[in-house]
Parts: sequence; C-alpha cells; structure tokens
Amino acid sequence: MNLDLSFGFGGAGLLLLILVFSALRVLREYQRGVVFMLGRFWKVKGPGLVIVVPGIMQMVRVDLRVVTMDVEPQDVISRDNVSVKVNAVLFFRVIDPQKAIINVENYLMATSQLAQTTLRVVLGKHELDEMLAERERLNLDVQQILDAQTDAWGIKVANVEIKHIDLNESMIRAIARQAEAERERRAKVIHAEGEKQAAVALLEAAQMLSQQPEAMQLRYLQTMTQVAGDRASTVVFPLPMDLLGRLLDKTPRQG
Repeated sequence: MNLDLSFGFGGAGLLLLILVFSALRVLREYQRGVVFMLGRFWKVKGPGLVIVVPGIMQMVRVDLRVVTMDVEPQDVISRDNVSVKVNAVLFFRVIDPQKAIINVENYLMATSQLAQTTLRVVLGKHELDEMLAERERLNLDVQQILDAQTDAWGIKVANVEIKHIDLNESMIRAIARQAEAERERRAKVIHAEGEKQAAVALLEAAQMLSQQPEAMQLRYLQTMTQVAGDRASTVVFPLPMDLLGRLLDKTPRQG
C-alpha cells in the first residue's frame, strides 16, 4: 500500500513537472507573443520567459524584424496603352503585434496581395516615359499608399523599390528609334544655333570693317600675304573697287 502511494505521489509530481515545462515559452529580442486566455485577447508578452498555462492560454509568436518580400511580376497597361511587366521588392515590419494577429488572418499574404494590386493601379496612371524616368517618385507613391492601408494591420511599410520594367521587343525597338530621333534633333538644333551665332559674329565684323576703311585695307593685305605663302602657281585675287575708290580719294592731287 505504501508502495502504491509513493508511486502515486511520484506520478503526480512528474505530471506537474511536465505541465510546468510545457507552460514555459522563451521569446527572443525580436519576437513578441500575442497571448489569448480562453479565446479572448489578454496581452502582448515578451521578450524573455513567458508562462502560458496549457488548455487555458494560447500564444502566437510574431516576428518584429523587417520582412523583405518580392512582389510577383505584374501585367500593367500604362496610360498611353503600353503593356509592360513590372516587379518590385517590398520592405515592411510589424509594429503592433495585436493588430497583426487579430485584424487580419495572414498579414504576410494580405500585404503581398495588396502590394500587387497597388503596383498595378499606381503604375497604370502613368505613361511609359514616366515609369522609366521617374521611378523614385513612383516608389514613393506606392509606399505611401501601402503604408496607409496596412496601418490597420499594425504594419509599417518602410520602402518599395521597383526592380524591373520589362518591355516586348517591338517596344524596345520603338524606344531606340525614338532616342535616335531625339539625338538627331538635338544635333540639328546645336548646328543651327552655331550657324546663327556665326552669322551674328560675321555681321558684327562686317559692320565694324565698313566703319573703318583702314581696317579693311589691313585685312585685305593680310589675306594677300597668306595667299602668297601658298604653293599655288597662279593666284587670281579680286580687288574691291570701293577700297580703290577710298584710296584714290585720299591720294593728294597735283595741282
């Protein structure tokens, strides 16, 4: 009889020890535990040692570290009716474990689906040129919309980065032709601007020389010197008649 009692007390102690160990939970620094008592929310516990009474309490672990999530490639039709495939990467973290567990069934899946739809909606409002040239502004627009909508889930969206904008071959060729045409246009504008500046400079020089006949004579003699230094066998050099007229007028006449 004494043997049975001792075995009974020993079995009860062992059972109690098992219950105590099963009630202990250890949460790391980046983890929090959302504890429910009899199905109702009780409190958020952690980090460190947490006691969860079996059968009465349940605990759901929540990771507070930044989550890096790839947004699957999305088919987007831009405002100028160009079809592209766009994918992005999303950075977010849980800031309110209670909301992340109670307000949404699976906050990871919900955030992923919301990011996909938001990416399509935001990029669909812009033309292709804006998608390619203003990626930083589009990143900020998507991030702000996601951050506002996930606030009810206790999630903070830190950043959104558009990774790739894939175009079909015909659109790539069209963009290449457009870029080439733009370069040709700029070259023509620069050439025309140079011709304009040269014409203005020549006009100013001509006006200056016309006001100073001596300068015209010196320029004429300088040109003759340059031509005489060439190795040409025969040189035909025109002589301005108005220059001769000015020189003759200034020659003193014999009376």
